[in-house]
Amino acid sequence: MMQRRNWYGRDVSLQIRMAVTVLLLIVTFLIFGAVLFAFTKVYLFLIIIPLIGLVVQYFASDKLVLAATGAKEVSPQQAPQLHDMVARLAQLADLPKPKIALMDSAMPNAFATGRNPKHAVVAVTSGLLNRLTPAELEAVLGHELTHIRNRDMTVMTMASSILAVASWLTQILIWTGMWGGMGGGFGDRRRDNNQAYGLLVVLAVSVLTWFVSYVLINALSRYREYAADRGSAILTGSPENLISALVRISGDMARVPTEDLRKAQPMSALYIAPPQREYLTEVFSDHPSLQHRIARLQSLQQQMVAV
Repeated sequence: MMQRRNWYGRDVSLQIRMAVTVLLLIVTFLIFGAVLFAFTKVYLFLIIIPLIGLVVQYFASDKLVLAATGAKEVSPQQAPQLHDMVARLAQLADLPKPKIALMDSAMPNAFATGRNPKHAVVAVTSGLLNRLTPAELEAVLGHELTHIRNRDMTVMTMASSILAVASWLTQILIWTGMWGGMGGGFGDRRRDNNQAYGLLVVLAVSVLTWFVSYVLINALSRYREYAADRGSAILTGSPENLISALVRISGDMARVPTEDLRKAQPMSALYIAPPQREYLTEVFSDHPSLQHRIARLQSLQQQMVAV
């Protein structure tokens, strides 16, 4: 009987950062909703549309992501070694065995999706399977299983919906004429001025909401990558294998066809490594820098040796 892995030594500072980031996102959305409510009086949309978006994304997240990435589910007969490795790691992590999907892409990468551990999918690319050693592949799979254990897909779906709803609602309000004759030019001048003022306020708040949400969501995405790296190191007991895998993936990414990278960029936050160059500052990146990830893993390795 395989012994389940003890998930010791939680990173309290990382958990606090994630909690604060989620709180700030909620506050940002509430402020944006209050401004829309004050200037548009659109009661129905403010209540129903966010709920519909959350429900649809929650229940269809795995299907939507697989369709967007072109990943196809494979059976144990089609990929026996991959299924065996995931099954063993899932047992160690005390998780139901997720479905397995493959992407026909030269890009070495992997991701996890699904609304909860019972409806999860782990996807890997053909490029990843061709480049990594079994130990490195195990470390990457451990990273993705940690995402599932932490319910990261649900957290990021809810967080991203704040940005999406804010943007979508603003466009709907402008383009469907809910401003009651805005810009008609034949109404009362004072009324027209008030409408123009309201439009400017909402647009300004919309841009600010988008920017703040974008920065916060990327911060949350980076924190969850750190947490998944930590989980993989603890699950496999070998942080050095994940370090090696990340270095190999990042180094090989430069040799991937530009077309493959461009197709993967809309789903960048899902992947273990970003399918793009690193930004000059991490504030605008959905992944931590390779150097920072390695430094944290090396620190964790020292802690594990000392235990």
